[in-house]
Amino acid sequence: MTASGVKASGLQVLHHEPLARYTSWRVGGPADRLVLADSVQHLQQFLQQLSASEPLTFIGLGSNLLVRDGGVRGTVVVMHQALQALEMQGERIYADAGVTCAKLARFAASQNRAGAEFMAGIPGTVGGALAMNAGCYGGETWQWVDQLKTIDRNGKVQVRNKAEYQPVYRHVTHPVADEWFLGGWFTVPAGDGKASAEQIKQLLAKRLASQPLNMPSAGSTFRNPEGDFAARLIEASGLKGTTIGGAQVSEKHANFIVNLGSASAADIEALIEHVKTTVRAKQGVALVQEVKVIGEGVLKA
Repeated sequence: MTASGVKASGLQVLHHEPLARYTSWRVGGPADRLVLADSVQHLQQFLQQLSASEPLTFIGLGSNLLVRDGGVRGTVVVMHQALQALEMQGERIYADAGVTCAKLARFAASQNRAGAEFMAGIPGTVGGALAMNAGCYGGETWQWVDQLKTIDRNGKVQVRNKAEYQPVYRHVTHPVADEWFLGGWFTVPAGDGKASAEQIKQLLAKRLASQPLNMPSAGSTFRNPEGDFAARLIEASGLKGTTIGGAQVSEKHANFIVNLGSASAADIEALIEHVKTTVRAKQGVALVQEVKVIGEGVLKA
């Protein structure tokens, strides 16, 4: 479509672009073609001319994503730069998919809304939070969702109701395949904005004290089993500090796998599997990973 790095029709198209630059783990092979869109309209135009056989992947901040070292075939779309609208629309908050969860939490507090404070602890965007029903500190994204704005691989944009989806713990079943979130409307009840802002401040301080935020990671690696915590199970299995290559089970928080600086995606994936196997053998619990893994294991020649 264009030469690598050239902007055309409001899109920047990069060929064989390393995805390590677009993930919080800072690992991952290249995308055959990476598209950086500056607007929904330009993305629509691009999708309308895309071959139906072209593999298509959407990513946000890459904060809950492991891209294998062989990279991703087809086209990868990064939209968070273009999707930054955040505003009150009547009694509802509208947030584009590219807005960070922390920004949404602070905005809700500024509008004297209470209940979305927990979102300040989610290290990603609204789009990612919607896709996986992200949550922490007792809250979940979909408890406040009212309506969703989506786009499909043909470039069709539409508004869907919450009832069309089936959100459960860290997973959302979509009504159709090949459709991605552009944003959502949230009904957050009125409350004390100053109290909400103080709660956000405390949550962020707690997160800083308990999580290895100074090192590349993808947040919580595993879901918490019902009635227990993945971090407790991992630590009880003697895995804290375990290293494979440049990947390590964090010594600060056992449910975080960190990149010590030289990790490959293969190192991280191998450590994930080692943790699963060990916890199952020692604790009798099958951990389920939160992190999505995409791409190929080896780089094509």
